[in-house]
Amino acid sequence: MGLKRQYIAGIIGSMGALCLGMALGWSGPAQMLISKGKGYKRFKPSDDEFSWMAALVPLGAACTCLPVAFLSGVCGRKIVMLAVVVPLLLGWILITAATHVIMAQVGRFLTGASVGVYCVLVPIYNTEISEVASRGIMGCFYQLWLTIGILTSYIVGGYVSLMVFNIFSTIMPAVYFLLFIWMPESPAYYVQKGKLDKAEKTLYWLRGKDADISADLSAMAAETKKEKVNMHDGMCRKTTRKGLGISITLLALQQFIGINAVAFYTTTLFEDAGTGLPSEVCTIIIGIVGCVAVIPSILFIDRGGRRIFLFVAAAVMCVSHFLLGVYFHWLMHKNVGWLSILVVCIFVFAFSMAFGPVPWLIMAELFAEDVKPLCGAIVGTLTWIFGFLVTKFFPECLNHMGPAATFWMFSGVALLAFLFIFVVPETKGKTLDQIQTELQGKPKN
Repeated sequence: MGLKRQYIAGIIGSMGALCLGMALGWSGPAQMLISKGKGYKRFKPSDDEFSWMAALVPLGAACTCLPVAFLSGVCGRKIVMLAVVVPLLLGWILITAATHVIMAQVGRFLTGASVGVYCVLVPIYNTEISEVASRGIMGCFYQLWLTIGILTSYIVGGYVSLMVFNIFSTIMPAVYFLLFIWMPESPAYYVQKGKLDKAEKTLYWLRGKDADISADLSAMAAETKKEKVNMHDGMCRKTTRKGLGISITLLALQQFIGINAVAFYTTTLFEDAGTGLPSEVCTIIIGIVGCVAVIPSILFIDRGGRRIFLFVAAAVMCVSHFLLGVYFHWLMHKNVGWLSILVVCIFVFAFSMAFGPVPWLIMAELFAEDVKPLCGAIVGTLTWIFGFLVTKFFPECLNHMGPAATFWMFSGVALLAFLFIFVVPETKGKTLDQIQTELQGKPKN
């Protein structure tokens, strides 16, 4: 019963990532609906205006990562995750009822600022409510719901008007709120606040009324009793600086490999490629591939290791982008539209299998507990800024460089990612002390 309840709380809590995925996936179908005359009745965004509508989601998310690290410690993980539903609903209402492009852009910024919270808090919440044996699976719920959210946007947006699409997108956060409100707060938060009776009650709900929770309570209490380290000193440690360098570079490469460009503009991309299939069908196929690709990481990430997943994915993405550039440069009018679908599917599979979840996992494993919240917030903020830059300037690259050169550029980034992985430490099966020793450069025992 205990494990079942942990999964239920983790699955429902992770639905915040579903809201995030739907916000990210909105742009592709929305752009196509607007181009087909099924968009807003009172205005039609220009290409530049729509690029801002797409890019304001990651920009908004970048504004919330640092504040959420503080608020979740003061108010609790659950309270913050529920509270941001209010501005999220307001954002979707503005997008749905927009009578001017600025109204829609403000709505997109609000949705981004709201859903950006979930990339930080969902992994923390799931880690803190789970026991060690279930932590691996629980940690994958975020990426799974994220890809399901993107797929949902592709399916709904492909077959309804923009108004209906927006209304549906507005309903989903409300459903999440009504479900998650019944789930428990993190027991670790209660212990940090000295509310041991509430922590005990929550752990019994999660583990079962006959479970032995003494070890969990002791571990949480011991963590809160550790001597407080000056944050400046903690951030200046060699291990922290090296961990930040590795994490920021890895997640910058994650973004500049071009996943947001594909996710935000996939419908238009296939329309331009002349695949022979309706662009809506192509994007749904891509969404399904992204969901399925999470399964290997769930099953094998703790067996094969982090780096081998990243190496394989980087190599595959490098080749995929190169072939996509070849298609747009030489083969676009050769009646081989299926090739573009196949290549993008391979790229999305490789990304979702490794470069989507693994950099976040490695980032969480590199930092000591005393600096992890701040480091995670810094890395998250920069990652969303990188995503904003890619999303905003991808259309500009297509217009000025052409699709072939743009995807060859992404191929070059994937090659750099492959080379960088050689300096990324393997964290599989290692304790925090072992990882910190390796980052310090001390000889292994």
